[in-house]
Amino acid sequence: MTDCGCEKARRDLEEYLRHEVCETSAIEIADHLKTCRQCQDEALVARTLTDVVARACKESAPEELRDQVLARLRDVQATH
Repeated sequence: MTDCGCEKARRDLEEYLRHEVCETSAIEIADHLKTCRQCQDEALVARTLTDVVARACKESAPEELRDQVLARLRDVQATH
């Protein structure tokens, strides 16, 4: 039984979404995603998760939390 492209698409999905696959693989995965609802759903979840994490990484922690974390780190370093 031959794979319809799902295995490759899922295996390389993260790299595909970050534009880190070769052009040939990108075309193959894009073509597969056009016709496979399950892989489209998986790609949507991966894109959404990546976007949420990227937004969270751009936000700064509240100053009070930052001060508490730094104080705790200093305490731990002082005891070691």
